[in-house]
Amino acid sequence: MGNWVVNHWFSVLFLVAWLGLNVFLFVHAFLSFEKATKYYYTRQILGSALAWARASARCLNFNSMLILLPVCRNLLSFLRGTCSFYRSTLRKQLDHNLAFHKLVGYMICLHTAIHIIAHLFNLERYSRSRQATDGSLASILSNLPHQENYSWLNPIQSPNTTVVYVIFTSIAGLTGVIITVALVLMVTSAMEFIRRSYFEVFWYTHHIFIIYFIGLGIHGLGGIVWGQTEESMFENHPHKCAEFFDKWDDPASYCKPPQFEGLPAESWKWILAPGILYIFERILRFYRSQQVVITKVVMHPSKVLELQMHKHGFSMEVGQYIFVNCPSISSLERHPFTLTSAPEEDFFSIHIRAVGDWTENLIRTFEQQYSPVPRIQVDGPFGTVSEDVFQYEVAVLVGAGIGVTPFASILKSIWYKFQHTDHNLKTQKIYFYWICREMGAFAWFNDLLASLEQEMEELGKVGFLNYRLFLTGWDSNFAGHAALNFDKANDILTGLKQKTFFGRPMWDNEFSTIATTHPKLVVGVFLCGPQTLAKSLSKCCHQYSSLDPRKVQFYFNKENF
Repeated sequence: MGNWVVNHWFSVLFLVAWLGLNVFLFVHAFLSFEKATKYYYTRQILGSALAWARASARCLNFNSMLILLPVCRNLLSFLRGTCSFYRSTLRKQLDHNLAFHKLVGYMICLHTAIHIIAHLFNLERYSRSRQATDGSLASILSNLPHQENYSWLNPIQSPNTTVVYVIFTSIAGLTGVIITVALVLMVTSAMEFIRRSYFEVFWYTHHIFIIYFIGLGIHGLGGIVWGQTEESMFENHPHKCAEFFDKWDDPASYCKPPQFEGLPAESWKWILAPGILYIFERILRFYRSQQVVITKVVMHPSKVLELQMHKHGFSMEVGQYIFVNCPSISSLERHPFTLTSAPEEDFFSIHIRAVGDWTENLIRTFEQQYSPVPRIQVDGPFGTVSEDVFQYEVAVLVGAGIGVTPFASILKSIWYKFQHTDHNLKTQKIYFYWICREMGAFAWFNDLLASLEQEMEELGKVGFLNYRLFLTGWDSNFAGHAALNFDKANDILTGLKQKTFFGRPMWDNEFSTIATTHPKLVVGVFLCGPQTLAKSLSKCCHQYSSLDPRKVQFYFNKENF
């Protein structure tokens, strides 16, 4: 529990503050429109649906202001790497940026639904009041003359006008439909299945947010809810004149017919500042994504492409990632890839596995021997949680398949640190777990692991790196062959001294062993892999952390892109 509090107290505090602001804005706006004298006559037609619509609109504007901030990656990298206030525990909370982005998106969907339902009730009541002939106050207000000297309250100007007609012919109605459709497309395309299997669909559809924000800014300009003007309230104060509505047309009456005006547009005020910030972010990213020089191309087993590149002024830390664009495939699409090189190297590299149309096209383009090397643009690097790996005395690195990439960068950096005798290295022990489905996948970083084995032996630090390779997909013939050759010095699959395990790690046993071996140290657990594995590791971190803060503590960290 203590581990969880230390890791998440700021996230919980921030989440509570965000929810509290939503509740406050909703309640404040609701009560304001329920009690304001300016909207007394409007409420005679619309009832409480007016307050529901306006309160949800206020919260909708607030969350639309926040939705872009978590995806301003340069801003987050600046906060992570530059501002001293965000060091250690507080800085870790920046890794939850996409989770907060999703929560804000869900809140926008909730208030959009409330806003739409409330306005459907409003339009229906407008229509009924317009058609009413009972001489009630609502019908009188709905039939105020549309002349130059008078302002109307009911947007439905004729008893024959339908609600659907008003929706698709008014600015507020049409923009409302457009931004609702845009929101539905963005949310549905961001579902885990579509995002993982059809990333291009997600990427293009999610950029409809431009239409969403333009529509939101225009939406308030043609509002269908009007309030009484300040000048009119001197001539027709609702509390004094509402009961004498049948005498408004009498010249001798001290109460003249009320006049109304539309509410001032507010949405653009909420989204202007974050919109400008995001535009600046994209301009900066475009400027930084200058052409790079590809120095080496390597095709690895299991359809994995390694690109080694050089870029002027490029500076990185371990575990960071970049966005890659290949204009010959798509001028717009940019995909994130973790850097597999070390900061000490004079180049930077990525490993790309074929998992979708874009990556398959990219690999196919580089495989064509007689065509020129395609042009690549790179944006980044951007910070991740893996940057903090050397802040822990003991580190547990878990990579699933191509998820090994951030840890390749870390292991390379360790090799260089030992080469140059880095006395500032705080880390005393590293446990590295690599889980793969295919046998050929281990060839991606065999040379790196072999070099580390040799380096540790020469320096007398064999116990510094404890790595284990797990193969989850194999046939019985190969398993039998491996069993027969188990006594050999090197593994028959990888050629390394560490034998390959068949199956998945028993995490309870692994964590129990680590906790026993390091009873008083802080252990950082880092994962780049699927959510199911994240749940298992997170559970083990909580389970095997001691209640005594002076004893072993596990801190879980997961890569998020």
